[in-house]
Amino acid sequence: MKKLGTIDLEILELAIKENGTFNENSLERSELKRLGVGKILDSLASLKDRSLVSLNKDGSFSITGIAKEILWSDNIPTWAKILRLLQTKSGTIDQICNTLRTSKEETLKELEKLRKNQFVLMSPQRVKEKIIRIYEILPEGIEKIDKTEEVGFGDLENSESKSEIEITSIIDEIIKEITDSEMSQLKKDNMLEKLFKIKNKLEI
Repeated sequence: MKKLGTIDLEILELAIKENGTFNENSLERSELKRLGVGKILDSLASLKDRSLVSLNKDGSFSITGIAKEILWSDNIPTWAKILRLLQTKSGTIDQICNTLRTSKEETLKELEKLRKNQFVLMSPQRVKEKIIRIYEILPEGIEKIDKTEEVGFGDLENSESKSEIEITSIIDEIIKEITDSEMSQLKKDNMLEKLFKIKNKLEI
C-alpha cells in the first residue's frame, strides 16, 4: 500500500467529496487553501508521481483507482480502512466516518473490535469544555495492517484468539512464580485460587 501523509489524505478526501475530480476552485473552497499555492502544487505533483491522482486536459485532477484502493474500495474490510486511516491521522468517530464514508454504527463496531485487540487506543480529550473521544493506532495495529500486505486481510476475529493466548501465558507465568516462591502454602493457595477464578471469568 502506498503510504499517505496528512496533506495527501486531505487532497484525496477532497477528490472523493467532489465525486472523483477537483479543480482550482475546489481547492480554493476547501481548508487546503491555508497551505498556500506552492505547498498545494508540491503535494499534487507528489501524488501524481505516485499515480494517486491524474491530471486532466482541462487542468483538473482526478483520483485514481490505485488511490481509491487505499481507503475507499469495497474490497477492503472496514477495520483495515480504519487502521490505514489512523496510521496517517488520529481522529474522532465523526472524522473517521466522514473520511471513509462509513456508517457510525459499523465504524463503532469495528473500532470496538480493534480496541479489544489492542490495535487502537481511545483517549478522552477535553475540547472547549466538551469531552471527545480520539482514536489512535497502537504499534500492534501498525504491525497488523502492515502484515496484510503479505498475508491479506483475513478475519479480524482471528486476532482475538491471539490476545487470549497472551493473557493465558501471562497468568500461567504468575501461577508458576507463586508456586515456586517461598511464601507460605496458605498464602500460595489463596493467590492461586484468585488467579484460577480470573481464568474462569475470562473463559480461557
